[in-house]
Amino acid sequence: MKTSFLIIMTLLVAAGCASQPDYREASKGGFGYTESKLSDSQYRVHFKAKGSDKGKAMDYAMLRAAELTLLESYDWFVVTDRETLIDKETVGTSPQTGFEQRYTRVRDCGLLGCRTSYEPTTQVTTGVFVGGTQSSEIESILNIELGKGPRPTSTTSFDAREVRENLKPKAGE
Repeated sequence: MKTSFLIIMTLLVAAGCASQPDYREASKGGFGYTESKLSDSQYRVHFKAKGSDKGKAMDYAMLRAAELTLLESYDWFVVTDRETLIDKETVGTSPQTGFEQRYTRVRDCGLLGCRTSYEPTTQVTTGVFVGGTQSSEIESILNIELGKGPRPTSTTSFDAREVRENLKPKAGE
């Protein structure tokens, strides 16, 4: 009975996590977007996601930058600095059994001093791993400066309304 209860609870938690949209406000350092105000017209925008889709993480950071620009009653923003961080962790996928040879350090001391030697030892090891995955997190960080009026012609300046329209998640994403 306990086993079936644990399985049901695990499936419910997994379903709840899977149903969350990718683009959302992060809570308590979790996945989604956050921003920090650096000055009246400068912000740092973070977007943290599961997976390794660098383009999607950068798009969502840009989308949040556009939304923030419009929320603050500005027209455009300039990306002054951009950084993308990828953190990968690989979990083993195959069962392991066999012999493992290790060395034990032996220190032998006498009247004239000490001698250290290493003696081989053999161990039988077994392990069963069910499943296995590669888990990745990606974070895109933008420093932006907000502006009004005519947009600068640099390649790092963006019209906030255009970016929001082009990058907002479509239904079902």
